Amino acid sequence: MDLGKIPFTVTDWRAVPAIEQKGETGTSHWRVFEAGHVRVRMADYSAGFRSDHWCPKGHVFLVLEGEFTVTFKDGRNLCLVPGMSFQAGDDKVNPHLGSSEKGAKAFIVD
Repeated sequence: MDLGKIPFTVTDWRAVPAIEQKGETGTSHWRVFEAGHVRVRMADYSAGFRSDHWCPKGHVFLVLEGEFTVTFKDGRNLCLVPGMSFQAGDDKVNPHLGSSEKGAKAFIVD
């Protein structure tokens, strides 16, 4: 992740419009800041959310509220609660899928 081209920026996430992203089930709403090669998101996931794709992209993913489950194709599941994060680089061999049974809020950098 190259942060060298991002100017000093303050983001008031309350003022950033939310963009709806439908999952296989449920929805997420993303507030997005992009600069250079970096995307920063504040994401709200509805109860019953399940991603509609296996993601090979790397992220820094911090759970702020609720619970968020990361599933790998080999069957492993990791349940993240507030204050927990995962950090992963791009990995086409081991993509992950996200879901939230009760809903969640996360801060994501990719």
